[in-house]
Amino acid sequence: MKLSDIKKLKVAELRSRLNQAGLDSRGLKVELVERLWSLLDNNGGQRGNIHEQDVQRQGITKTPETVVASASSSLLLSTSHAEPASATLPCAPADRTQDFSDSSTQTESEGIPRCPLPNVDDCQAEKIDLEPAEEVRGRAFYEFKEEIRYKRAKLPQGPLEEDEAKEEDEDTLKLHSYDSHLHFQVGPDGACGQPRFWDRFPLLWSGCRLSHGVSQGRVGFEVRLERRLLSSQSDGSESDQAYGIRIGWSLVQTSLLLGEDALSFAYDGRARKVTCGREEEFGEPFCEGDIIGCYASFSTDGGVQLSFHKNGRFLGVAFSLEASELGGRALFPHVICKSCAVRFLLDPTAPPWYPVPPGFTTLAALPAMLRHRHASAPSSRAQSEVLLMVGLPGSGKSHWARAHIQQHPEKNYKLLGTEELLSCMMSGGARERRLQQAAQCLTELIKMAAHTPGNYILDQWNTLFSAQRYKFQLFSGFGRRAAVVLFPSADEWKRRLSERQKDGENIPETALLKLQVSCSLPEQLGDILDELHYVELERDVAQTLLQEYKDEARRLLPPVTKPEKPKKYLLKKRPHEHGPPHSPHWIRGSGMKSWNNMQCWGQHWTVPYHDHALYYASGYEGY
Repeated sequence: MKLSDIKKLKVAELRSRLNQAGLDSRGLKVELVERLWSLLDNNGGQRGNIHEQDVQRQGITKTPETVVASASSSLLLSTSHAEPASATLPCAPADRTQDFSDSSTQTESEGIPRCPLPNVDDCQAEKIDLEPAEEVRGRAFYEFKEEIRYKRAKLPQGPLEEDEAKEEDEDTLKLHSYDSHLHFQVGPDGACGQPRFWDRFPLLWSGCRLSHGVSQGRVGFEVRLERRLLSSQSDGSESDQAYGIRIGWSLVQTSLLLGEDALSFAYDGRARKVTCGREEEFGEPFCEGDIIGCYASFSTDGGVQLSFHKNGRFLGVAFSLEASELGGRALFPHVICKSCAVRFLLDPTAPPWYPVPPGFTTLAALPAMLRHRHASAPSSRAQSEVLLMVGLPGSGKSHWARAHIQQHPEKNYKLLGTEELLSCMMSGGARERRLQQAAQCLTELIKMAAHTPGNYILDQWNTLFSAQRYKFQLFSGFGRRAAVVLFPSADEWKRRLSERQKDGENIPETALLKLQVSCSLPEQLGDILDELHYVELERDVAQTLLQEYKDEARRLLPPVTKPEKPKKYLLKKRPHEHGPPHSPHWIRGSGMKSWNNMQCWGQHWTVPYHDHALYYASGYEGY
């Protein structure tokens, strides 16, 4: 079945076929069409089987065209064929008290009215059809698909209300809500957590560190795998059904993906130990209800041995570090999980779940002076900042953002981008599905970040004027809102694009031309934008080069054909429906003169209708 055939189906038929496939049938028609087409596109040869029952019921003879869908598809989304009321922007999850039970966090999207401030280049981007992909939709398709939604998004009204900051005891040991992925949800007591979007995006791993670490002594902590979280939107693949968990220690400066960096040490639930992204067999697999004990034994010279226990049984020493490797820095307890909920034992008055090994002390019972506290996060949006990256694909935005984070470690930036979310999908899954989930999840995280104090870098294209304005308005109330424009020279951009293609991220040439046509560089927008930085080319040079790109792209692209509007045939009405008005001179007259005038009008009514041009040329034309 082709995409055009799916769009012709009614909403009831779309919901019925999604239910047959075991997918969520909620949402507007445009979402149902995308969901069903994505399923057919991923299943390949199974496309015809989903609709076999409908075809047999209608008595239609199958042809190759009805069994196999066309392999070509649009690279970017064209909204010119969609109904205005169907355009939606994913919303952040509704605020509600959650007890970390096995329930969905998905919310239905709402219809979004048109943006009140359209832009000429945005309109051009909406009209263009995207180049068909070779066989598989790439990352550019899903990134632009999410960005174009801002075209019809209603601008946020005014700054968000500031939540009252709660006074917290700095010595309280808990899961650090800021030193965690934004898609990791910390429980109300600060001792339990789970992936925030486990039902909608089951491929996503979410991690978090504790608020305090250690650098001396013999200390440990316990973690319990509370339960598995089974997604209702799973496609039945092994990557969706499987849950995952890693528990261990790491330095604050390392990635939240436990075990992927050099000084990040994890015990994986598949009976493996992981560091530097390398896995080795260790211990036993653990599952729901198991309790893992993690213990660090520091020597007098600064070295450390990391060992693990399962349900009170010693599994052995997994890692041994020299003092030169740590350099006196503290190790922090760390957990990362997928499709499961975890709980730490952080109550200093509660007894341990299993006896502590001789000579060790639990981290919760360790005196506050012997613990290292993590740097605190901004307490309000007025102390926070957001950097909006702007640039065409391959211009070097992600590289600049990571370098900026390393240069300013004291600000603890959170990088929000598609590439960052793709790295959180470590357990595989179909490439198409990972790209789709990453792009959709990023939209959710941006809306959440606007409510959460912190320092953020939005690593997206942000080439549409409507997307720039919406996001800056969304983050109103932040102390600093800056746009960072990366616009390299033509030769440098070509070189960077070629390197990106070597890594497997190929964007068709036609798609790049259309993106150049729709690109808009930000300008100083008064109270919406505080700072504007052009990193490579200066502003005037970049604007001139962009105009050259647009002129060349419009010359190479085929002209956009506009649908012909039906001609309006205006029927010429007679000035007076029932004849000429009664002139005052003969109404007031009397005798033969009045009668003669009436005879003249009587002669006029005897003239055929098509000869009434004489009447329109009369003296009553001014009436």
